[in-house]
Amino acid sequence: MKHDTTLKHRALTAALLGLLAPVAFAQTTTETGTLPTVVVTATRTAETVNDTLSSVTVITQEDIERLRPTSLVDLLTGLPGVSIAQLGGIGQPISLFLRGTNSTHTLVLIDGIRIGSVSLGRPALEQIPVNAIDHIEIVRGPRSSLYGSDALGGVIQIFTRHGSDTGNIVPSLSVTTGSHGFINSQAGVSGGDGHYWFNATLGGEYTSGTPACRMGAAELGVACFSDDPRNDPYRNYNGLANFGYRWDDGTELAFNWLRSKSDNFYAGSPFGGNNNEEEQYATGTRLSFSPLDIWKVTLSAGQTRDDSSTFFQGNYFGQYYPRTPTGYFDSRQNQASWQNDFTLAPGQVLSAGVDYLQQHIASDTDFTINTRGDTGTFVQYQGTFGQNEVQVSGRHDNDDEYGSHNTGAVAWGYHFDHGLVLSASYGSAFHAPTFDDLYYPPFDGTPTANQNLRPESSDSAELGLTQQLDNWHWGLNAYQTRISDLITLDSNFVPQNISSAQIRGVEGQFGFALDDWRVQTDLSWLQPKDNSDDANHGNWLPRRAGETARVDVDRKLGKFNVGATFFASGKRFDDAANQIRLGGYATTALRASYTFAPSWQVEAKLDNVFDHSYETAYYYNELGRTWYLTLRHQPGL
Repeated sequence: MKHDTTLKHRALTAALLGLLAPVAFAQTTTETGTLPTVVVTATRTAETVNDTLSSVTVITQEDIERLRPTSLVDLLTGLPGVSIAQLGGIGQPISLFLRGTNSTHTLVLIDGIRIGSVSLGRPALEQIPVNAIDHIEIVRGPRSSLYGSDALGGVIQIFTRHGSDTGNIVPSLSVTTGSHGFINSQAGVSGGDGHYWFNATLGGEYTSGTPACRMGAAELGVACFSDDPRNDPYRNYNGLANFGYRWDDGTELAFNWLRSKSDNFYAGSPFGGNNNEEEQYATGTRLSFSPLDIWKVTLSAGQTRDDSSTFFQGNYFGQYYPRTPTGYFDSRQNQASWQNDFTLAPGQVLSAGVDYLQQHIASDTDFTINTRGDTGTFVQYQGTFGQNEVQVSGRHDNDDEYGSHNTGAVAWGYHFDHGLVLSASYGSAFHAPTFDDLYYPPFDGTPTANQNLRPESSDSAELGLTQQLDNWHWGLNAYQTRISDLITLDSNFVPQNISSAQIRGVEGQFGFALDDWRVQTDLSWLQPKDNSDDANHGNWLPRRAGETARVDVDRKLGKFNVGATFFASGKRFDDAANQIRLGGYATTALRASYTFAPSWQVEAKLDNVFDHSYETAYYYNELGRTWYLTLRHQPGL
């Protein structure tokens, strides 16, 4: 029984690892007007997009209100460097690949706290309620020199909504209905003034769903490994709370809490289940103050959990099974950070700090080791010399399990007139094997899995040319990443290191806001190759699309807003041998909204207008034509 459960879990791991890959697309969405967009993720300090020397995308609150996404997938699909594969429709597991690297190579933060399963090594992005998001910062390229393991492909940081500084208590409400029995409701209250802020939100979502897998999967031994024509429903309940206070001297204390619980069905068996209950939990606190005018201290601590339990209920080969548990995997990450930022002179900042991370796994599966800790120390220098800008960073990580690892990065930029910036950068990064990689019981009867796996390491170089102006921006970035000891699954779902992989890519972007028009265009080209010495030498890494393009067009017409998103993806291969080819596809989405009263708006959206059939993972269905209708109350609309 345990080996059957192991097979299902390893198969799911294989499917998710197969979803490992990104592309490239840049939507460095700057706000029109005199105030530039500020980011904090690229250097762990506040700076404008034009000063980051990194390839950065910022999805602002304005963007979210304009695009009105149904899920986080809607926001991220087609962004520079981002490729997404999903194991079915709404609520089904997704994997995000940044710049052709594995989905475990992207560090995801919520309000500064890292999230994700320490078992599978990926966060449940499909569970994050999109209505709770204020803005998102996406930094492409290695960031291990500042964040340690997992930041090989880049970092995505999600910032939740906070209260306003108007001094008023502001309620909000939204109700959405749509195809496949979809319904979503969110209600919240927020407020604040120049010193304090707070926000609290409760929400829920349900869809009767569609079949996650095409029929015939069981016969071929792929995808769900089971044929089930029934729809796969999904439900989610979520809550968000945050509050903080800022004193006159700049001292700031903040607290954030997010909980999301889902119940998801899929085609399965009594051995691996057909129902997954998963709960994500993230909480953190942060204190920042300045002992001296030139010295800022930031202390933070938090915990995230990812608890997953599987069950089976139904008929299987003529026999009925009552609801029976088939396995559980509970992840916990405890973390703390101490960061010091010193202003040495105007335009000269030195940052130094210590991060601590403890990871723990609890499961009905026997893991040889279930707890490990990592201590990382980092230092970064940022300097401006006339029109030249330099950033240098380095980090030393010491892990209980795999020992020490050193990473570094250097970047140079030259600021021409009129916002034009030429940049060049180099960085190294690493990723530690997950608990599943090292200790999940294999199928050959040996007592432990492959504990000889080595951490993955990489070297990346990038050249960029960008320009940011008040009403329009453009950029072009070219990069190359070499990964050593890349972890893949062999034919028996056992993790193995392959000697190397090479990823080359180019990202292009152009956008403008003119009068009542808003246009954003992003193009990506990717060449992710297996450079090992085995039979797969020269093949594409699985599930990476070679080309992607996205165009967002929006127009404001008085109380009406109308828009469309066009997305196209090139071909990809579903397997390391490149025997299974997934063809390219294109989709169109239309949206419209009408503000019929102060703070009241009705919205309509039609996704996949032409009802195209396509797959981002072999034998997993994607949604066809789908409609949504929303009633929203939000002061300030």
